[in-house]
Amino acid sequence: MSTKAILRPVGRWLGAGVGLAAASYAAYVGYAWLRYGEATAATRPEEQDALMDRFIPKYEIAERHQIRVDAPADITFEAATETNLQQSPIIRAIFKAREWIMRSHPAGRPDSASFIAQMRGIGWGVLAEVPGREIVMGAVTQPWMADVVFRPLPPEEFAMFDDPGYVKIVWTLRADPVGSTRSVFHTETRAVATDGMARAKFRRYWSLLSPGIILIRWASLRPLKADAERRAKGRTYVDSRWTFRQPSSSFVADSSREDRGGRARSGAWADL
Repeated sequence: MSTKAILRPVGRWLGAGVGLAAASYAAYVGYAWLRYGEATAATRPEEQDALMDRFIPKYEIAERHQIRVDAPADITFEAATETNLQQSPIIRAIFKAREWIMRSHPAGRPDSASFIAQMRGIGWGVLAEVPGREIVMGAVTQPWMADVVFRPLPPEEFAMFDDPGYVKIVWTLRADPVGSTRSVFHTETRAVATDGMARAKFRRYWSLLSPGIILIRWASLRPLKADAERRAKGRTYVDSRWTFRQPSSSFVADSSREDRGGRARSGAWADL
């Protein structure tokens, strides 16, 4: 069989795949355009967020995602705040695609690998925080600009901000405990325009680019879950190295130690 005969059906399949992807994208753009402004409040108690309600109680778009994690809430939250999105090839490709579509300048390398540090570095501000459980970030911006600028505001000013030509955006990272060893990670994004002109521009932007924005959320959930569960196993391993022996006050270590003179000691340390 000739090379042309082999490549011809491959080319047809590739063309069909590209056509299907283009049609699917066009359908989603139309759906997002029609659905814009119809975001509804969360009805399930676990999806409701009183902290976010303080800053954008009514909104035009809302995206909510969650995943169950076999790790305590504090570890899940820590992993979420320290995640590095640049480690994902999919997410890097989405950022590059936005640069190409919007003709924006390439973003510089972040000064920190920590997600929250990166977000603060580009202009997002902390609006509210529950240590070890939740953080709410916010900014006012014009997302349709090629080189978008995020402007932080003090929490007491954010809710009242109504300068024309902007979009107010808040998002949260939250870990809710499920017992002592499991949790549910939540992330939610809300946005509302300050006037009609900004709303028209943002509606067009959201319709065209929201698939990438949503894909970033999805692509980050599984690595976050894996990282949190790895951290939890590491903590469990460290904690399990020590067992308490009753009724005495002694405790036992599962590995040898050295005394202050450098001599190896057995596992038992009595009445310290």
